[in-house]
Amino acid sequence: MKSGLQASLGQPAAIKRESKWRRGLRITWPLHLLVLPATVIAIVFHYLPIFGLVMAFQDYKPWLGFFQSEWVGFKHFESLFMFDESVQVIWNTLIISVLKIVFGLFVPIVIALLLNEIRKSGIKRSIQTLVYLPHFLSWVILGGILIDLLSVKGGIVNRMLVDWFDMQPIFFLGDGDWFRFVVVVSDIWKEFGFAMIIYLAAIAGVNPSLYEAAEVDGATRLQQTINVTMPAMLPIIVVVATLQLGNVLNAGFDQIFNLYNPLVYNKGDVIDTFVYRSAMLKGDFSFATAVGLFKSIISFILIIVSYRLAYRLGNYRIF
Repeated sequence: MKSGLQASLGQPAAIKRESKWRRGLRITWPLHLLVLPATVIAIVFHYLPIFGLVMAFQDYKPWLGFFQSEWVGFKHFESLFMFDESVQVIWNTLIISVLKIVFGLFVPIVIALLLNEIRKSGIKRSIQTLVYLPHFLSWVILGGILIDLLSVKGGIVNRMLVDWFDMQPIFFLGDGDWFRFVVVVSDIWKEFGFAMIIYLAAIAGVNPSLYEAAEVDGATRLQQTINVTMPAMLPIIVVVATLQLGNVLNAGFDQIFNLYNPLVYNKGDVIDTFVYRSAMLKGDFSFATAVGLFKSIISFILIIVSYRLAYRLGNYRIF
């Protein structure tokens, strides 16, 4: 009798909870429907291909498929560190990505500080818009532009070097060292305007009374920047720097794929382009999958470490 009474008393609460859930679903179902195509695309192109990782442990043959190809264990992972070409590719990736991270952090901070010193809002907004525009251009477009600009024969850059400075033409996209320079500089030019917005937002949050107090104390603009603006920017700088740690093995496939050529493979080939050439051009699907899986595991570990560091150093968390 008592248990029946408790059940009868608990039933209205359950009905109430259920009706509340249904009521919420009735209100939000258009949003769920809006997200559905993106969810399907993510499942088809990001989650279903995960089953193809078994190729890293097989001597995969397309005509045999996953179930009949020979299992070879960690053979392809061992080959990754035995071939000089693959080891060089890892070094290339680290060098290019570290240079991008360092200068990609430094340049936006400097430009944001300089832009903050402009008092006329019209000029400030115009400059901000101009430096922000390249972010929206794809590397397919920018790659073609850079190839034309840096061409040995007829490129405007080499014309200036020859005509104005009496120098010999430089093979920017055919020399490994110059290629790395072009990759880093062009990436910074494309992305620093977008990264600068974060720092401008941090500067905008500084209490104006701090500048007024510093000015009353006789501080110059440089001293105000060092003692007021920079400390206010420091937390976001720490967060951005630590989060970039997860991109150490991402040197930029789109950019390098549209700019590189066989002449610069020794210093310009990175993990992503190496995986593409191994799989699509050479047909070595198992080795390419092993290299990609190795990169994904290391990147996953680095992302976890970077988020933990961001939480400890900058009190940044997403959950």
